[in-house]
Amino acid sequence: MNKKPTSSLVTPTYNWPNALELLLLSVKNQTVLPNEVIIADDGSRPETTELIKKFQKDFPVPLIHVWHEDNGNQKPKIMNKAIALAKNEYIIEIDGDIIMHPNFIEDHLKYAQKGTYLFGSRVNIQKKKLETIFKDKTTYFHFFSKGIKKRGRTLRIPFLMNFAKKIAIRSSKLRGCNMSFWREDFIKINGFNEGLVGWGIDDSEMIQRLHNIGIQGKRLKNTAIAYHIYHKEQDKSHIEINHIIEKETTEKKISFIEKGVNQYL
Repeated sequence: MNKKPTSSLVTPTYNWPNALELLLLSVKNQTVLPNEVIIADDGSRPETTELIKKFQKDFPVPLIHVWHEDNGNQKPKIMNKAIALAKNEYIIEIDGDIIMHPNFIEDHLKYAQKGTYLFGSRVNIQKKKLETIFKDKTTYFHFFSKGIKKRGRTLRIPFLMNFAKKIAIRSSKLRGCNMSFWREDFIKINGFNEGLVGWGIDDSEMIQRLHNIGIQGKRLKNTAIAYHIYHKEQDKSHIEINHIIEKETTEKKISFIEKGVNQYL
């Protein structure tokens, strides 16, 4: 059996400490811990810093807070800064509104392969459930839990991964809230594209560039289960500009972008 890689769990966050708290609690419940957790903070207010400091007192692995000033949505930039600091060979990326199943990290590491990135799906926690989960600090969900959607995705069936195929074309099912990749591959393509404006497309555009250098994807089906906390939709006013950039990346097979992670290495 191949030796599992060392890993850095990286998550962006922005002014939602309630969600980040549940995420960090779910880290502590993991059957296999990452070697470090890096919070890529896109300019949150002091409440987020205070929460992270509280967790750092007894967190089971190094908990690193990377912050820059709030200057609008700069997720690609803060994620590049965070991954530049990562000390481990494998990056597991989740969103700051994700609660991880206890086997989440274990599953990503089990199926990690050179020349491949992984992506999973998510179970949606409904708006009506928010008050309860924040009050009770709920991190455990199952098929019969109330207030969730896509409940079939709560079923962890690792056997199904025996039938998972590598894919050479980026999947429409890709979600940046649940994916993993090799840090060296990320650096080869210069990371996230800071030329993107506002919310959206940063993950899929980066993954497209991985495909452009020959990296293949594999979908984590009924493994690496993630629960997504409901929130209002983000401002998508710049999404069409980002779609144009992504289309150019695909059609011209662009692999290395000008403004990326190499600024911070």
